[in-house]
Amino acid sequence: MLAHTSGSTGKPKEIRLLKADMIASARATNEFFCIDAASVLALVLSPDYIAGKMMIVRALESGARLLELPVSNKIEVKEPVDLIAIVPSQIESLIENDLQANFIRNVLIGGASPTKQQCEALLSRGYKVYISYGMTETCSHVALADGADADRIFHAMPGISFSTTADGRLVVNGREFSFNSLETNDVVELCSPTSFRWRGRADGVINSGGLKFFPEELEAEYAASLRGWNFYVSSVEDEIWGHAIALVFEGGAADERVLRDLLRSSDIDKRKLPKRYYAISHLPRTSNGKVKRIAPDDFAPE
Repeated sequence: MLAHTSGSTGKPKEIRLLKADMIASARATNEFFCIDAASVLALVLSPDYIAGKMMIVRALESGARLLELPVSNKIEVKEPVDLIAIVPSQIESLIENDLQANFIRNVLIGGASPTKQQCEALLSRGYKVYISYGMTETCSHVALADGADADRIFHAMPGISFSTTADGRLVVNGREFSFNSLETNDVVELCSPTSFRWRGRADGVINSGGLKFFPEELEAEYAASLRGWNFYVSSVEDEIWGHAIALVFEGGAADERVLRDLLRSSDIDKRKLPKRYYAISHLPRTSNGKVKRIAPDDFAPE
């Protein structure tokens, strides 16, 4: 089967997936969530991407009923479902309509990492939340983190183990998969052969003043202060720092002072604060809602 990467870190790539790998992944997920022929799975993601494809495969493999709903950021579930897979842009809908927690047994979040605040909001409304780690090449997730885990430790799915390269990048080992051993571009802190803490993309690390920063870790630290703002962290070349931390945010130039003051008044290490701010009317996103991390130097004129 043909699938495509999301394109959030570059041009989308076409990948050919093996039926055996998709079945192995579906079985592991069904085992974890106790999905069987009596279960109901909700599909609110496009089948054009791996997350949507795999919900269909999980239903076919288990015999579960697949409840097809509109692909939208506005989710309305009106009957009990055992598992729904969503992306972060759909989280707000579940938070606003917390009565849906009475119908949804498990929420699986993928595509991008949800904030701590988003997880807390979902949990406070009664949802059971899991965060996925995976990629198109592995037929969806190979590890899950409990949304209630403040340390966000990812634990391997059945049949998966982990190791790291000399520079700390994650290696996924799957004895039941055709890839067998897959070297990723994600830097992690390995906790055990079956668990890790994700730090960020190796190709996104910012070397500023001799210190290394991962945009994803900075975004997590900024999130509490910038609640309600859409933003991401990037970098620009700088004569003094080598590369300077840059905050790209959705808004206007006049908002820069507001964001700067919010971050400066926080208890974040001053070395981690942005040195450049870039306002943009709409953050660049892929067709499935993931933010595209375009460097400020590559912005097209608005």
